[in-house]
Amino acid sequence: MTEDGPVPRVSPYVHRLAAFTGDPDGGNPAGVVVTEEPLTDADMQRIAAEVGYSETAFLSSPSGDRRRWQVRYFAPRAEVSFCGHATVASGVLLGAQVGAGRFTFDTTVGVVDVQVAVDGAQVLATLSSVAPTVEWLEASRLAPFLPALGYRADRLDPTYPPAIASAGARHLILVLRRRADLAALDYLFDELHAAMHAEQLTTVALLWPDPDGRWHARNPFPTGGVVEDPATGAAAAAFGAYLRELGHLDPPAWFEIVQGEDLGRPSRLHVHVPAGTGGIDVAGTAVPMPG
Repeated sequence: MTEDGPVPRVSPYVHRLAAFTGDPDGGNPAGVVVTEEPLTDADMQRIAAEVGYSETAFLSSPSGDRRRWQVRYFAPRAEVSFCGHATVASGVLLGAQVGAGRFTFDTTVGVVDVQVAVDGAQVLATLSSVAPTVEWLEASRLAPFLPALGYRADRLDPTYPPAIASAGARHLILVLRRRADLAALDYLFDELHAAMHAEQLTTVALLWPDPDGRWHARNPFPTGGVVEDPATGAAAAAFGAYLRELGHLDPPAWFEIVQGEDLGRPSRLHVHVPAGTGGIDVAGTAVPMPG
């Protein structure tokens, strides 16, 4: 029991929310399962596979504290170290049920704070990632990815060198010269999966900067058994760290990522990059999905 009351005793009911959108037909669907005691690994993997979304978050609080949760994330094929859109969906769900304020998520990669603001029917969740890392990628390690993605090296913008960045999960960062190349993505699933597995990647983050200062993104996710994410909060945090390390923004700074348009599920991710070397903030809304 806490001042917020006891954790309700619930069966493994899957809440289904679309994250980084205000429209159930947009954003990235996420499953959220809230229980008092943690489920077994086998049960979590089974449920995630049955749900079929790119990730399902599993929240438990054996202590009964409704402001602190043990959280794990499962894709249909495997556990994922960290997932941004399922974190935002979880924060929105908790904000609607418990109220505004700060929630603490104890994840396998460390503590992630989620600040939730409630304005009428709209709930906004902002996650603060673990401290990020950025690793520049030499040509030999990049080589397996380009044919798997269907790109030549001249499709990449030389202003933005390839890198592997992580803010809880590892993502290959590739910036393209043209929006048309982003729209034309048609990758080889098995070949990209193999290249990603060798580098222990969660997704490949493909980005293009538009003249208005926004970034357009696509994120193949074959390692999770999913073709593509319509919104990828963990990759957005990693990309914020990448831009800070590269010196292509003057922190503290905000920028917006537009994702999912090529999939018919438009998403908006708002990224805050603080000065220094600490975590990156990613903000978004989420709404329940029908059914």
